[in-house]
Amino acid sequence: MKKETFLIGTCIAAVFFCLGLIGSARAQEKYELKAGAALSNITPFLGGGIVGNFGVPPEAKYIHDELYAKCLVLDDGHEQIAIVICDNLSINREVYDYAKNLIQEKTGMKKENMLMASTHTHSSVSASSVGDERMNYNYGKPLDEYQLFVARRIADGVRRAIYNKEPARIGWGGVDVPQHVFNRRWLMKPGTDVPNPFGGQDKARMNPGVGNPALDKPAGPTDPQVSFVSVQATDGRPIALLANYSLHYVGGVPNDHITSDYFGAFAENFRQLVGADKSAPGFVAMMSNGTSGNINNINFRGPAEKMGAYQKMQLVAKDVANAVFDQYRTITYKTDVKLGAVASELNLKVRKPTPEILARARQVVANPEGLKLYHSLEPTYARRAIQMQERWPEKIDAVMQTLRIGDLGIAAIPFETFAEIGLELKAKSPFKSTFTIELANGAYGYLPTPEQHELGGYETWLGTNRVETEASRKIVRRILEHFNTLKP
Repeated sequence: MKKETFLIGTCIAAVFFCLGLIGSARAQEKYELKAGAALSNITPFLGGGIVGNFGVPPEAKYIHDELYAKCLVLDDGHEQIAIVICDNLSINREVYDYAKNLIQEKTGMKKENMLMASTHTHSSVSASSVGDERMNYNYGKPLDEYQLFVARRIADGVRRAIYNKEPARIGWGGVDVPQHVFNRRWLMKPGTDVPNPFGGQDKARMNPGVGNPALDKPAGPTDPQVSFVSVQATDGRPIALLANYSLHYVGGVPNDHITSDYFGAFAENFRQLVGADKSAPGFVAMMSNGTSGNINNINFRGPAEKMGAYQKMQLVAKDVANAVFDQYRTITYKTDVKLGAVASELNLKVRKPTPEILARARQVVANPEGLKLYHSLEPTYARRAIQMQERWPEKIDAVMQTLRIGDLGIAAIPFETFAEIGLELKAKSPFKSTFTIELANGAYGYLPTPEQHELGGYETWLGTNRVETEASRKIVRRILEHFNTLKP
């Protein structure tokens, strides 16, 4: 008996010794960073319709600046991730999935390790189909000409970035730039008429007008922080910079111009600040869209601004680039960061119109001139209500993704996400630094919180918002689960 007990004890000790060796080996794993970046031109053809506003999309007649898929690949020797930021209003999941399949087929990179997002410029031909099809659920349908072009150019850009990989170092930081972010949803004073297209009254109004005497207070917060990640060669030569700012597009351009908006202007300003023409001709700067579904750059308390075409865009881009550059020069770099990625599909219910809303919508579509309308946009939202009923499934699967770069966490959400959701993720994340990229790996409309749904307003209307009112809570839970899986 004593001999058996001794043998059992010896075996247990041996097991724990081996586990200790494995743990020690894992703890001593070396992470040697390599990085590569590339630009891939996705400028659409002239003649297409420029989307982003109501009414008939104006024909694209002039290209102010080229649009790009900006690609960054990081490799720690064990894991490889790719981040792609595309100059477009929004891009459907099926376009990204096609690009990811091409990349995986050619390089072996795992699809869950690829984060792809659009910037939300309102001055481009859409990569989410055209006409009314842009508002429909199109997963599984063939891609159109421009969608195929964008998907292939994304895949080419990532492959080029992989080819460009070299030993690198990485650092990150953040700086507040509050003067350009304002919550665009306002609570109005009691008694103010705030109709919606469905016959009801809202409490919150989007873009209520500068100096409107009925303004009460903003309906939510802003996030003024610009987060950024800097990647350099080991000799200090800049390779790439990824920034993130919770600000919608700026606009202020002719309706028939194609432009990347302040996102591209920021990149050009920052490229000049680092002297990329001389010291790093392959340097790629990119600005991603943070949680800005309810944020723009209009101060509704006034006074009203009068600026020429492109002036406000350039002002925002220059201010943000200068602020980031000041912090950029102070950050500490590492060469041994661990990378990671987790992605999953979250099943969400799709919003459907009530029988009353659907019946009214059919009446409006059949005879818009013969009815007294609830709202000037009622014909548009009547069509959208019918589309939600007939062209959208009962549920959708949306990709939720997180990346790890050392003790930095990046969330990716396929919606125009409200600022308070990004702030909540920052507050609850297990990482020292965190930011969220919206309109990533797909695009399913706006994502208000349940509390904002109670206030109504454009971003909550059926057809603008397409998923269940509890969706933001489910998404936050899933993202935090992923973060806790990846946490240092």
